Amino acid sequence: MKEKDIRAVIFDMNGTMIDDMAFHVVAWSDILNDDLNAGLTEAEVKRQMYGKNGEVLDRIFGKGHFTEEASDRLSLEKEKRYQRAYKPHLRLIEGLHGYLEHLHRLEIPVAIGTAAIPFNIDFVLDNLHIRKYFSAIVSADDVKHSKPDPETFLKAASLMKIAPEHCIVFEDAPKGVEAADRAGMAAVVLTTMHGKDEFAGYPNVAAFIRDYTDPALQHLIVNH
Repeated sequence: MKEKDIRAVIFDMNGTMIDDMAFHVVAWSDILNDDLNAGLTEAEVKRQMYGKNGEVLDRIFGKGHFTEEASDRLSLEKEKRYQRAYKPHLRLIEGLHGYLEHLHRLEIPVAIGTAAIPFNIDFVLDNLHIRKYFSAIVSADDVKHSKPDPETFLKAASLMKIAPEHCIVFEDAPKGVEAADRAGMAAVVLTTMHGKDEFAGYPNVAAFIRDYTDPALQHLIVNH
């Protein structure tokens, strides 16, 4: 995708804006293994923890195993444990605050498209005081279909009134990059949780970066 084609940016949140996925693994392991006796390895937990929390429980225990009320209770408890553990470490990935300021100066609209629930989005945005940078937020509660379905990113583009092909997505997970591809969007991959080899099948990857100080970002968007 050429620089001049990018008119909006969509960020996934967990693992993309903040490097917190290890804390989610621990919180899910506590719930699944200690509370629910699932007996999963850490690798199995990592493999299953994508999409909405209720979908994670359905994949592991079978759809209908938990009532909606029980699923919601377990989901919230998992996030409370995650937040308690992660809050002392909560910070943006290096260089992101400056990059958000850069996009703001260019008047490039920015959105969040995440499978997180509002409880976790508020935890990040309000504690880090960065809500002002985002013109649209799409959470797990705002879509019927989670990533790798493209609904999250297509809805974010629609809210910003930007055509999908003019959006670029920042993601850390293969399922998220697949969702971007299905939405017709290029993607920049943060290698916080997954290695480059795990994205080999996706033609929409524009760059791999470790953080937002990477020089590759200088060539993605130009001043319009």
